[in-house]
Amino acid sequence: MKALVYTSPRELAYRDEPEPKPAEGEAIVRVEAVGICGSDMHAYLGHDERRPAPLILGHEAAGVVVRGPLEGKRVTVNPLATCGKCRACVSGRNNLCPDRQILSMMPRQGAFAEYIAIPVENLVEVPEHVSFAKACLAEPLACGWHGVRLGAAQFDMALSEARCLVIGGGAIGLGAALALKAKGASDVTISETNTRRVPALQKAGDFAIATPDRIGAEPPGVYDLVIDGVGFAATRAAASRAARPGGVIVHIGLGDAEGGLDIRRMTLQEITFIGAYTYTPQDFRETAAAIFDGRLGDLDWPEVRALEDGARAFSDIIDGRVSAPKIILEP
Repeated sequence: MKALVYTSPRELAYRDEPEPKPAEGEAIVRVEAVGICGSDMHAYLGHDERRPAPLILGHEAAGVVVRGPLEGKRVTVNPLATCGKCRACVSGRNNLCPDRQILSMMPRQGAFAEYIAIPVENLVEVPEHVSFAKACLAEPLACGWHGVRLGAAQFDMALSEARCLVIGGGAIGLGAALALKAKGASDVTISETNTRRVPALQKAGDFAIATPDRIGAEPPGVYDLVIDGVGFAATRAAASRAARPGGVIVHIGLGDAEGGLDIRRMTLQEITFIGAYTYTPQDFRETAAAIFDGRLGDLDWPEVRALEDGARAFSDIIDGRVSAPKIILEP
């Protein structure tokens, strides 16, 4: 099969690779659409020791089952494969399974390829009226859906009454903003540095779009819920300043590991900080259902390219030549 293979930092090769062999309980899916994730970019830059070269990256996939149960069905793929037996899995928090595996992280090759092997229980059927390009967004959008659910559970008010700030207008931040709207929030602001993204963000939903400078010029503590979809020291600093006394910060982004939080202010103002990692199987299914019935909007903001042009797509993202919040590759 053809695949886009990460071979060394900033190097990708489109080449022939062996087709995956399914283990017991797995299906083979022919990939029809796969998104480029921020974690793929970290690996591409050589910043992720969990993804050593050579490796097929990509985990935001949708396609058609060609072998195994559900053969012939159109599906979107939950890329988290878990043990199903540990305390986390039994409680429904499979995303915290200590033995979890994910497509594009050893030992599982990823979805920048014609075929993937994945447990059958990780597949959600996609109705005919939903394109593969939209269906593959279930994975990144589920991250925001999960984060919003965790944040709302700690809230002392209804989302419909809350003033919400999402930091970052990439797919994770935009997904969180869309989830907030779908769950009843009416006042949602997205803070985004890349002005080229603004038209796509405005088209995606009824949000206010602001620069980080404008957010920084506001008085401290004016937002009830802050979601950091970037995860750098500067965005954590902005989040801990923006959250009101008794407010909630949900941290989804994985930009870097240290710095930024104003721990003194968060302690004195009793600001809740929640780390949100990926999603549970239920979050994934709910997100897919919200895509299918249109609650997350038209989802026409990604840019679609051919998998064989994937190396150029990575280069364009790094060099700031991409205005879309997401690039989707089609094998």
